[in-house]
Amino acid sequence: MPETIATRCCIAGSGPAGMMLGFLLARAGIDVMVLEKHRDFLRDFRGDTIHPSTLELMHELGLLAEFLKLPHARAERLSGRYGSLPVIIADFSHLPTQCKFIALMPQWDFLNFLADQGRRYPGFHLRMQAEARGLIEERGRVVGLRAGTPDGTLDIRATLVVGCDGRHSDVRAAAGFAVETLGAPMDVLWFRLSSKPGDSQQTGGVFLPGRIFVTLNRGDYWQCAYVIPKGSLEEVRRRGLEAFRADVARAVPDFADRVNEIADWDQVKLLTVAVDRLNRWHKPGLICIGDAAHAMSPIGGVGVNLAVQDAVAAANILTEPLRSGAVSDAALQAVQDRRTFPTRATQRLQLFMQNNVISAVLSDKDELDPPLMLRLLARFPILRRIPARLLGLGFRPEHIRTPEQVG
Repeated sequence: MPETIATRCCIAGSGPAGMMLGFLLARAGIDVMVLEKHRDFLRDFRGDTIHPSTLELMHELGLLAEFLKLPHARAERLSGRYGSLPVIIADFSHLPTQCKFIALMPQWDFLNFLADQGRRYPGFHLRMQAEARGLIEERGRVVGLRAGTPDGTLDIRATLVVGCDGRHSDVRAAAGFAVETLGAPMDVLWFRLSSKPGDSQQTGGVFLPGRIFVTLNRGDYWQCAYVIPKGSLEEVRRRGLEAFRADVARAVPDFADRVNEIADWDQVKLLTVAVDRLNRWHKPGLICIGDAAHAMSPIGGVGVNLAVQDAVAAANILTEPLRSGAVSDAALQAVQDRRTFPTRATQRLQLFMQNNVISAVLSDKDELDPPLMLRLLARFPILRRIPARLLGLGFRPEHIRTPEQVG
C-alpha cells in the first residue's frame, strides 16, 4: 500500500515558481507540500538572472539585505555589439525599484534561500527525491498527486495541486492540457570560461554573421551562450571542437587565450529552446504556473522572473480559498486571467526578436546591417530605459499581498 499524507496544497516541482509559491503559502499559514524529483538543486545552466522585479519582491518581504549576501554579480546595464556597432541595450539605473540591476546568481542558491525561508514556518514541507507520477482524481476533480520516492509510492491528498514541474511538465501531461507551440529558430549551447583580471565586466551579447554569443559575468567565471540555428547541433559537432573554439575566439577575441578550457563536448550543454503556452491552465483541483504553463525563450533571461510573478499572483489570489478549504474554478481562472496578459505580451516580444533579429543573424549573411531599433538605442541613450523597463519589471509586475501569519 502506498504511503498517504494530506496537505492543503501540493506543489509538483521546486523551481522558482514552485518554491516561491510554497514559501508564500506557508508564510500565510497554509500547510503546503513541495515535491522535488532530484536530491538537490545543483544543476548547471539553469536560469540564473534575478531581475529587479524579483529583487523588489525580496524587499517587500523584508529579505533583500539577507538575499544580497549570497554570492552574485551585478549587471547594471546590458550591452552588445551588432556587427561593428557597439550598443547599450538596457540601462537599469532609472528603474523605480530598490535594486537597479540584474543579480546573476546560481539558481540553486536562489532556491536554497527560498527553502530556508520556508522552513521558518511550520506549514512548509519540502520532499526531495519525490517525482510526480500521476494525478488522483475523484468525481471529475483532482484531489491529490501520486509521487515516486526511493521508499516507494507516496500519495498526497490535497485541496489543490499546482504543476510547477517545468516545460516538460508531467503534471500538465497527466491533466491532458493542450500545449500551443509558438516555435523558436534557435537552440543554445552553454559552457563556462574562466574570468581573468582585465576582462570587461559587462554582461552582453555579440551578434556576428551566422552566430550569436552571449556572456554572463558570474564573478570568477563567464557563463557563455553560443546560439545556433535550431537542430544544427550535429553540424556544429561535425565541424569539430577546434572549429567551435575558433568561433568563440572570433566572437570575443579577449577569450582567445582560454578557449582551450573547453576540453571536450561534455562541457558544452544543449538547451533546446521552446516557446509554448497552455490555453487553459487549470481544471477542478489543479492549476499549472511558470514554465509548466508557458515555456519562455531565453531572450532577456525573463523566464525565472515570470515564473516568480506567477507564484506571487497565485498566492495573492488562492491563499484565502485554501484557508477555507474550497478552491473554486473561478479562483483558478482568476490566476490565469491575471497572468495571461504578461505571459502573452512577453512571448509576443520574444517572438518579434526571434523573427526580426535572431533569424536574420543566424541566416549566415556576409555582413550584418543593424536594425533601426539598435541604431536608435546607440544614438539616443534615453531610449535604453524602455528595454530596461520591459526586462527589469516586465508587464504587470506583482506585489506581495499575503500577510505573514506567525504562530
